[in-house]
Amino acid sequence: MSLRLGLAGALVLVCGAAAPASAVRPDLAKPIAGTHCSEFPADNWWHADISGLPVPARSAAWLSHMDTGVDLHPDFGPSYGDGPNYGIPVTVVGRKHKLAKVSFDYSSESDHVKYPVGRDTKIEGGRSSDGDRHAIIVDKDKCKLYELYAAREASGRWRAGSGAVWSLKKNKLRPDGWTSADAAGLPILPGLLRWNEVKKDKIDHAIRFTTPESSAAHLWPARHDASDNSSPDFPPMGARFRLSASYDASGLSPYAQNVVAAMKKYGLVLADNGSAWYFQGEQNAAWPDKLIEDLKTIPASAFVAVDTSSLMVSPNSAQVR
Repeated sequence: MSLRLGLAGALVLVCGAAAPASAVRPDLAKPIAGTHCSEFPADNWWHADISGLPVPARSAAWLSHMDTGVDLHPDFGPSYGDGPNYGIPVTVVGRKHKLAKVSFDYSSESDHVKYPVGRDTKIEGGRSSDGDRHAIIVDKDKCKLYELYAAREASGRWRAGSGAVWSLKKNKLRPDGWTSADAAGLPILPGLLRWNEVKKDKIDHAIRFTTPESSAAHLWPARHDASDNSSPDFPPMGARFRLSASYDASGLSPYAQNVVAAMKKYGLVLADNGSAWYFQGEQNAAWPDKLIEDLKTIPASAFVAVDTSSLMVSPNSAQVR
């Protein structure tokens, strides 16, 4: 569940031991399904291999406030009632799609452009949902990403809690202190687990997840806070967490082992407040029951925080070294 407080908290960098530069591979940033557009450039922070990065000093303190006695929960897939509406859908459009004005509740931190929304726009949970109602839209011709939080339409008029637009070809960040469709001010799309990449064992990015309470701080490349809790012992938005290399997934299904490998290499990203250790994926009726059940057995206690500050090239860019 999103919490929008409009706080413009200061950029926080966790200092740690020096780490080797990330290995950027040209085969990363594969095309988004139904497009020729990459999931941001290959040298984007979402694609960084964090398996060898140091653990920050506050890792244990953060985890002590994150309900680590639970197992992870895939916030997508078969849900015994929610069906294919469970997960965050992605709508792909072309340059000729009709554009519409969107009004925003958090107007000062939203991008005021016309959005390619219409009857074909898929909304998280469906249009009658009382949840976050995220809308993720990709213009496949311009390689532009549009994201809305709390999207709703009435009599042809669109309104949302907040809205953000990115070029998928660039590493540019939002202004520091601005929200997006996500509490951390980050894009949602690159953090969604998708069935095609799991099936083909081509997961090349970190995965978005939530925790019940965060701190009033954010780490690069996050831009926004979602709390009034000033304690540094609570995790900040943008904090990245890595599954222990020693975690044994040999008893899980092959698809689940693919996800475990990605959690060890790319990790999870704290992107919003919500249920403990819920991680997000696309809405797709093809998600296998066995995969979802296996992912529910991964213990939160097997994760540690990771200090990614050594990867930063510029505080206003998601590019990594």
